[in-house]
Amino acid sequence: MIPDTRKQDRPIAIWLLVCCAMIMIMAVIGAITRLTESGLSIMVWEPFKGALPPMNKEDWLRLFDIYKQIPEYQQENVGMSLEEFKEIFWWEFIHRLWGRAIGIVFLIPFLCFLIKGQVRKPLLPHLVFMFVLGGLQGGLGWYMVVSGFADRTDVSQYRLTAHLLMAFAIYGYLFWIALKLLLPMPSRNSAITSAKLHLPLMLIPLLVTITIASGGLVAGLNAGMIYNTFPLMDGQLLPASYNDITPWHINIFENVAAVQFNHRVLAISTFTLTIIVWVWAFFLTRPAALTKALHLLMAAGILQVTLGISTLLLVVPVSLGAMHQAGGLLYLTASLYTLYLVRRDKSLSLY
Repeated sequence: MIPDTRKQDRPIAIWLLVCCAMIMIMAVIGAITRLTESGLSIMVWEPFKGALPPMNKEDWLRLFDIYKQIPEYQQENVGMSLEEFKEIFWWEFIHRLWGRAIGIVFLIPFLCFLIKGQVRKPLLPHLVFMFVLGGLQGGLGWYMVVSGFADRTDVSQYRLTAHLLMAFAIYGYLFWIALKLLLPMPSRNSAITSAKLHLPLMLIPLLVTITIASGGLVAGLNAGMIYNTFPLMDGQLLPASYNDITPWHINIFENVAAVQFNHRVLAISTFTLTIIVWVWAFFLTRPAALTKALHLLMAAGILQVTLGISTLLLVVPVSLGAMHQAGGLLYLTASLYTLYLVRRDKSLSLY
């Protein structure tokens, strides 16, 4: 495989980056949908007809009547007016509509590139798999939503976390392939010792991903609405109720105190490793591009920690909660970009 990116790959890389940007917007919309408790407002799955909003009062009343059948309405929103229902409906509708838009923006250019013969054989399986993952993400989203139709007033935190992780995985996959298409392979003869950072830079996106998963549990259990102090929780480093549930391992997934504590520890650990790598890099020979990438990684870490603490202290306002979710994607982006710059010094393989 030749090391230099072909000119025909650049439009494909830019297209993938556009899809990444749309996924990031989708993450923000999804966060707002969750924080405004709008996710259960549409109880029907209509892939084609559902792309259109209700056109008349009869349509609105039909959807509202369906919503009235679930526990969320009966236990939390009983007496809600039609106008109030519309407020939560629109966020879920926009969330689903934007998901459809991502599918269209991916599929149509993909077919055009394919017809024109611009997709090289090594890349084709990746693009097909991306499209399949997008379809699975839509199905997983519906699987998450239906968990809130009976016996509970919100969706399962397990399914919400799976849906969130799938979004981040698709984003990371598209971004990584775009990087490989855009950035040419450097000379193997340059005196670079920054390859020593390879292992810790592999750990950072892994830790970011695990922290994001723990954040999904925090969101699913509304665990950010309690213990709104930092760094202590109810005056203690480790909250007294950390192990209230038996067996003990269930606390990790279902105990709000444990879930929030674990999220804090993971976030601090990720940021600490980022600081260590950033400082270590100054003692190594490194290309200028890697130096800039490390600065971006550090900035993303500072931003995300600041957003996380602010969101907690202010009891999860919608705006900060949505920004915090976007910050997680930015942190992942910076970590993958930095990792890629080091990895391409270790291997000439494009795919």
